[in-house]
Amino acid sequence: MSDTATAVRPARPERSSEPRPPVSRERRRARREARGAWTLLGPSLIILAVMVGYPAVLMVIQSFTDYTVKNKVLGTMPNFVWFENYVALFSESDFPAVLMRSLGLMVVLTILNMLLGILVAVLMTRLSRAWRIVVSVGLLLAWAMPPLTATVVWGWIFDTQYGVVNWALNTITGTSDWTNHSWLLNPWSFFLVLTIIIVWQSVPFVAFTTYAALGQVPGEVLEAASLDGATGLKRFGLIVFPYLRSVLTVVLVLQIIWNLRIFTQVYALQSRGGIAAETNVLGTYLFRQGIGEFGTTAAIGVVMVVLLLTLSWGYVRSTLKEEEL
Repeated sequence: MSDTATAVRPARPERSSEPRPPVSRERRRARREARGAWTLLGPSLIILAVMVGYPAVLMVIQSFTDYTVKNKVLGTMPNFVWFENYVALFSESDFPAVLMRSLGLMVVLTILNMLLGILVAVLMTRLSRAWRIVVSVGLLLAWAMPPLTATVVWGWIFDTQYGVVNWALNTITGTSDWTNHSWLLNPWSFFLVLTIIIVWQSVPFVAFTTYAALGQVPGEVLEAASLDGATGLKRFGLIVFPYLRSVLTVVLVLQIIWNLRIFTQVYALQSRGGIAAETNVLGTYLFRQGIGEFGTTAAIGVVMVVLLLTLSWGYVRSTLKEEEL
C-alpha cells in the first residue's frame, strides 16, 4: 500500500532557476508612498476645490448668462447669452481703456518696485550692523502699515488745504501758487500719488527677499570676482544675478499679480477727490460695475484671471521644467 500511495502522489513542480524580478516590492512601496501623499494632500485639495474651484467654475458659467439681481430676487433662471457679455465688454464700454491703464500702471509699479528693492537690498549689505537695523525697522514700519491707513496718511500729506507738499512747494518757490492745489483731481497727478503710496509699501518686500537671497551667494565667488577685476554692475550681472534669478523671478511674478489687482489705494484716493471715470483700474472698475449685473462682472473676472495666468505662465513653465530636471 505504501508503494501504491507513493506511485500516485503527484510530482512537485520544479522550481524555476530564473530569479523573480524585485519589481513587486518596489511597486508596493511606491503605492504605499502614493497613498500616504494623497492622504496628506486630501484635506488641502478638498478645501481648494470648495473655496477656489467651485467659485471659479460658477464665475465662468455666469459670464455666459444675463444673470442679474432680478433673477436672484425672483428665483428665476438666467438665459444663456454665450459671448454677448464679452463682446459688449470690449465694444460697448470703457473696459479697454481701463485695461490699458491698469497694464501701464502695473508695468511702472513693477519696474520701480524691483529696481528700488534690489538697490536697497544691495545697500543693506554695505551698511554697518547699526545702520542695517535702522533701515530694516523703517522698511518694516512701511510694510506693516495697512494699505488703507497708508493711503489716508499720504492723502493728508497731499491734501489740498493742509497738505505738507503744498506748503513745502510754496516755501521753496516763495509763492502761493500751490495753495489749494488738488493733486487728485488731475489723473496724471492722481497716479503719481498712487505710485508713491504703492512703491513705498511694496519696496520692503522686494528688499528683504533680495537681501536674504544675497546672503546665499558664496563669499569665495565674490572674492574671486573682485580679484579678477569685476566690480559694480558687471559683478552683479555676471556673478550675483545667476544666484538670485530664481528668487527674483518669484518676486517679479508676485509683483505683477499684486500690482494688477490693486484696489484699496485707488478706491481710497478716489473717495478723497479723484475722478473715478478717469482713474479706474480693473479692481475698482469691477467694483463700480452696474449693481447686480452679475453676468457682466463675471466676464470681467474671467478676463482678469486669464490675463493673470498669461502673465505668470512663463514662471510656471520654467518651474515645471526645473522639476523635470
